[in-house]
Amino acid sequence: MQHTDVLDVLIVGAGPTGLALGIDLARRGVDALVVERGETLAPGSRGKGLQPRTMEVYEDLGVLDEILAAGGAYPVGMIWTDGRQTGEYPMFDPAEDGEEGSRFTGPWMVPQWRNQEILRARLEQLGGSVAFGREVARIEQDAAGVTAHFTSGETVRARYAVAADGGRSAVRRALGIGMTGELLDPNPMLVADIRIAGLERTWWHVFPPSGEGSDFLALCPLAGTEDFQLVARFPAGTDPDLSPEGIRKLVGDRTHLAPEEVTEVGWASDFRPRAALADRFREGRVFLAGDAAHIHSPAGGQGLNTSVQDAYNLGWKLGAVLGGQAPEGLLDTYEEERRPVAADVLGLSTAIHRDEARRGAATRQLGLNYRHSSLSAETRETPGPLRPGDRVPDLTVDGVRLFDRLRGPDWTLLSLEDGVYLVRPDGYVGWAGQTGEGLAEYAARYAIRTR
Repeated sequence: MQHTDVLDVLIVGAGPTGLALGIDLARRGVDALVVERGETLAPGSRGKGLQPRTMEVYEDLGVLDEILAAGGAYPVGMIWTDGRQTGEYPMFDPAEDGEEGSRFTGPWMVPQWRNQEILRARLEQLGGSVAFGREVARIEQDAAGVTAHFTSGETVRARYAVAADGGRSAVRRALGIGMTGELLDPNPMLVADIRIAGLERTWWHVFPPSGEGSDFLALCPLAGTEDFQLVARFPAGTDPDLSPEGIRKLVGDRTHLAPEEVTEVGWASDFRPRAALADRFREGRVFLAGDAAHIHSPAGGQGLNTSVQDAYNLGWKLGAVLGGQAPEGLLDTYEEERRPVAADVLGLSTAIHRDEARRGAATRQLGLNYRHSSLSAETRETPGPLRPGDRVPDLTVDGVRLFDRLRGPDWTLLSLEDGVYLVRPDGYVGWAGQTGEGLAEYAARYAIRTR
């Protein structure tokens, strides 16, 4: 993998963030390479929930049909007490059909390993690739680009690099970018993918702690598979046993099931729930995205989704700058827009972890906006309900679905009954006016070509 030519973008990390960014860049004709320190894509169900806004992003990236076929809706929770079903528990607040102008009203479950397979296939369909077994040892940069040195002795030169290498990001540490945050819970958690004979798959099975203890356990049937995702909480100071024998014993101790009813134990991991935000999302020509930039409690189902949306925000901006369609200063808006969003989502996911908030409309992420961004320009004396920085709703106007008009890597000019809108490639309004007056000046700032 010794490159003599200079890549446009080096993406470090082949999780959902890196793969989504690779897809977005590939469809724009950007020469990008995704590298992954592992020999394969990461295993395990991990972040299994895709929120409505991410589903819209996936539609634009060309993977929605595969994601829909691979997953399913979330089941209702079933509370168990002393081996008896004692009540249903809705995991998510219901949404009204068409809420906030979306065809999606709730999260869609796809195990993360399958999500990544689908994204990788789409990346390769577009001519991109993943280089496995490439661990970054150090990063150097100058005014013209970035040089990545791998532990194998290989090097890659790129005009820009993106750290999408997770919460323990080696690139972030190499850049000296700190993270500010907290340990949310001293009690360690275990998550594993297992198979269980005879357990009904129509429920998300919840086994509450006994008394005031911390011995919570839940078993969620993973859509599109024969597996269950096990999540368990342990007393502070415990080292969870990740062995198949340990997990079987755990199930036997905390549920009405016998240990031998756990027929298979696949991937397993333990973690301590944390919330942390990188002090900055950019250092020169290197950007942070996904868990490298923000670490969430899994309670709200926000981490993977916020990460994919980082990629969706950064992709079109890198493409415009590299293609000579926008000044380099456009890249400054990535941190300007995404860091406040990440901070807000961290607050929400932390509140859900502490049972201070429900999984409701905010978790669906359809209302996230960039109204305060320097890219958002309002020229109407009386703004309408759709304002610069807002996500364009998935509506049908005069028989035409707006999302069909917006799909693809370009800016789109829309004329609706309450104004004229220039919509960014990521589906958010950039400029709004009562007429087209002033639009040319805005478009000239970024050499915008519209449809």
